[in-house]
Amino acid sequence: MNNKDSAQDQSLLINLCDELSVIVGSKYLLTDSASCLLYSQDIYSRGVQALAVAQPANTQELAALVGLTVAAGCAVVPRGGGMSYTGGYLPVHKDTVVVDMLRMNRVLEVNSEDMFVTVECGCTWEKLYKTLLNTGLRTPFWGTLSGLKATVGGGLSQNSLFWGSGQFGSAADSVLSLDVVLADGSVLNTGSASQRNSSPFFRHFGPDLTGLFTSDTGALGFKATATLPLIPDLPAKEYLAFDFKDAASALAAMSDVARHKLAMECFAFDPFLQRQRMKRQSLSADVKSLAGVMKSSGSMLGAIVDGARVALAGRGYMDDVDFSVQFIVEDRNEPASADRAAGIRKLCTAYACKEIENSIPKITRANPFGPLNSMLGPEGERWLPIHGMFPHSKIQKAYLAIEALFDRHRERSDKLGIGTGYLFATVGTNGFILEPVFFWPDEIDAIHKASVEPKHLAKLKGFNANPKAREMVALLRGELIELLSELGAVHTQIGKSYRYREGLKPGAWELIQSLKKVLDPTGRINPGSLGLD
Repeated sequence: MNNKDSAQDQSLLINLCDELSVIVGSKYLLTDSASCLLYSQDIYSRGVQALAVAQPANTQELAALVGLTVAAGCAVVPRGGGMSYTGGYLPVHKDTVVVDMLRMNRVLEVNSEDMFVTVECGCTWEKLYKTLLNTGLRTPFWGTLSGLKATVGGGLSQNSLFWGSGQFGSAADSVLSLDVVLADGSVLNTGSASQRNSSPFFRHFGPDLTGLFTSDTGALGFKATATLPLIPDLPAKEYLAFDFKDAASALAAMSDVARHKLAMECFAFDPFLQRQRMKRQSLSADVKSLAGVMKSSGSMLGAIVDGARVALAGRGYMDDVDFSVQFIVEDRNEPASADRAAGIRKLCTAYACKEIENSIPKITRANPFGPLNSMLGPEGERWLPIHGMFPHSKIQKAYLAIEALFDRHRERSDKLGIGTGYLFATVGTNGFILEPVFFWPDEIDAIHKASVEPKHLAKLKGFNANPKAREMVALLRGELIELLSELGAVHTQIGKSYRYREGLKPGAWELIQSLKKVLDPTGRINPGSLGLD
């Protein structure tokens, strides 16, 4: 490229930014280096620094800026709350406009007659939760643990898991209709909303267009609004926790409970991750958690009893626990929830486990969207999860294979201070998430400083840059992703990390490519995501 061509390109980019500024307002087009750097990184890594960050206020602004950017030949990438770690929204080209969706955060309609709620896709899960809190209604899936910042649109793009997943599956299972901005700036309505005279009350009207735009990590279009189904809130709750002496019995018990569809949430920690969890909590956090538990109790007496039990248990009760499995049960009334709890106890005790204090599930449910301080380790270590979803028949084999991989690298990992643990969770009756987690000493990035509470951040020891440990984590991560593919795992947060393209059978990949060409002919919508050019 000669100097004349370069000058022309630079002029075009300046003109694009000027036009984008007119669409969203100069205050909401960020071009300074610090902002462009911050919005070009996720919890694990950095992408190419973005050209600009645009913050639209509504669907009309979003459609206009997407159409304009694509027409200018530049890439455009959607970003929700920024809590992912698989490169889903990281730019791969320097002429990329990152679209920060957080100004599109309104709850547009709560329809208690037709039982749906419509939100703009920059709405956080916490905001939706608080909006519905006193209505007697909820969505089946209702958020991730990072829901303080994580958005509904991001959750649908990544197909997120946690709150409600034990009974109702993933985020993509709890959406009826979407308004999607396509590469040319047009807006597509899906589900029953695609019928000229209808509303977004039902997902399927012909082929499932709603499903087409879930789990796509933003590669096929920009979710502008989403309509989710409502169900009656389930007020009767039970909390259970058990100590299993080995992974095999813990995983088997979790599978049994999931197949019987007894728990709303079922999750577990290995001993290493338990220790990390206990170390990184503070006395002030305990007090806040206790307050949440007491507020969530159904009566004054219940609040006193629940608060006293959690306070008396403290943290010491976890000292001798091996694999802890936590259950949250929800149902219409107390006899029904008690019956579910009894079923869980019967299934678990068949594996010679011990029932322990239920503080963890009780505190977690009472404070569902807490601060994001856990994205760092107890002393400020970097944190990185990787996951695979398996059927129950393969979960034990997968765990042993991953342990064998870690064992091969254990000596070097230990020397570099790299720790590994596991989170386990069930999804509906047929899915089992296995999530290995890395902790290692390394410097933190801008996204951590912007996300962790300042008071908490100030208390952390912190570490200097540690390229050797970082390289080792990258090696382990790469081998683990390859192993998960060989084991037949599927993934929710695919982004630009997991081997989606390489793992698909030819017919499926050809169809995905064809859809991309129709919806985004020039490949300007989030290039690289899902392995699409």
